[in-house]
Amino acid sequence: METHRNGGGSNRRGIRFDQRRLLLASNRGPIEHCVDATGHLTGRGCAGGVATALECASDGMPVTWIAGATSEVDRLLAAEGPVDLGDGKLLRLVAPPAEAYDLSYGTFCNRILWFLQHGLWPRLDRATLERDITHAWEYGYLPVNQAFAEAVVDELRRRDDPGRVMLHDYHLYAAPILIRNLCPRATLQHFIHIPWPAPDAWKNLPEPIVASICGSLLANDSVVFQTEMSAHNFLRTCRAFISDAEVYFTAGSVAQRGRRTHVWANPISVDVSDLQSRLASPESRAYREKLGGALSERTIVRVDRLDPSKNVYGGFQAFDLLLQKYPEWRGRVSFLACLVPSRTGVPEYRAYAEEVFGLVNAINSHYGTRTWQPITVLYEHNRPQALVALSLYDLLLVNSLSDGMNLVSKEGPVVNQRDGVLVLSTAAGSYDALRDAALAVLPDDIEGTADALAQALSLPPAERRHRARQLRQAVFGHQLGDWLRLLMEDFVEIEAAQAREPVMAGVR
Repeated sequence: METHRNGGGSNRRGIRFDQRRLLLASNRGPIEHCVDATGHLTGRGCAGGVATALECASDGMPVTWIAGATSEVDRLLAAEGPVDLGDGKLLRLVAPPAEAYDLSYGTFCNRILWFLQHGLWPRLDRATLERDITHAWEYGYLPVNQAFAEAVVDELRRRDDPGRVMLHDYHLYAAPILIRNLCPRATLQHFIHIPWPAPDAWKNLPEPIVASICGSLLANDSVVFQTEMSAHNFLRTCRAFISDAEVYFTAGSVAQRGRRTHVWANPISVDVSDLQSRLASPESRAYREKLGGALSERTIVRVDRLDPSKNVYGGFQAFDLLLQKYPEWRGRVSFLACLVPSRTGVPEYRAYAEEVFGLVNAINSHYGTRTWQPITVLYEHNRPQALVALSLYDLLLVNSLSDGMNLVSKEGPVVNQRDGVLVLSTAAGSYDALRDAALAVLPDDIEGTADALAQALSLPPAERRHRARQLRQAVFGHQLGDWLRLLMEDFVEIEAAQAREPVMAGVR
């Protein structure tokens, strides 16, 4: 398809985009502001994976990034208007009342939606959950989405251009309909980074809330998921909870009240050139020396946030069973785990972290010797160190219970320098793309995972090289730039269709 250009511009990947400004809305932006030791205002990169990917992808196009204030300094800056980030990029910070944001982010997003959409609902402390759901929705999630929508609308009204708006993820499900009702000519696209489960999972929430979520998402021109399964589940959920929705599974669309929403999948990926340049930095060489002491004849690596959905505990259980069933690997294989602290204010996360570290201590105490420690855990947010660890694995373990994509499984093959083998959960969104070259495991099958670890550790060199080459080819064939290009082409197609058949003013 020929890309529409308006003066044209290209990013460092050589991909050309037209120069119409994109409004990009997400919970986190590319930086958060703080005051350094000398009292000067400074910015530092946000830790979120979504923000990291979007910052990298949006290189080469004019973007106004609308994001939540994540620090006290951010909240002060929010009142002063957009921050100029240079290179045609602006950052507009949204600072809803702190109590509303805590209810939205801490309760409705990070507990209710995250646990529901990742199949973790049974892990929630549900003693007060029914009250928490409605309270957090009404006094947290809806007001925060209203604040984001108002910021988007304000930016749209500054220009004659009807506007392109790209919303991201589960924090902003309620925003599209608010934007649409005030700016009916805007082109709205919503990319959802996490899995969308089958309709039965959504029955855990009050029906009016689910109907409101689906109805708001249908105010978008396009809703995009990581996998075909998530897209299909969304269509099924709309059919189950929206009485007047006409769902077209083959076409991948939903029609309701004069508007048709395209529903499709476009898996996010990694920036190969960026990863390779980061790995070649002097900082990475220093980390390579530091991590050398944690390596053995064979080294298993995992890089994950310490989140129940990542199944870190199950991975260590499988390693424990490996050492039991295959004692010949004792003293010859080590497990290097780079774990990032995550949502430590959420009770279920704190409890999970205690379980994980308790198991690590038990395994090291039981099997460790004076010269060999089975598991080394690096518990910090340190991306350069994590990339170096990925370059050193003989076996990369990704055994997620549920994952929208899992970019670690794509980053690893790009930076790895040891023909490492990937053991990959069938529940990871990346499984469809990498299945031919990975060793597949069911995420809840501890014994099966232990056997897969043993198989991976014993593969002959020729098969390791072949699998590693296949993994790299799969990742190189659909990179981060390809993901963004398809999203931008989607805007062009939507606008072309609108020119042929103008949309009705307003919806619902």
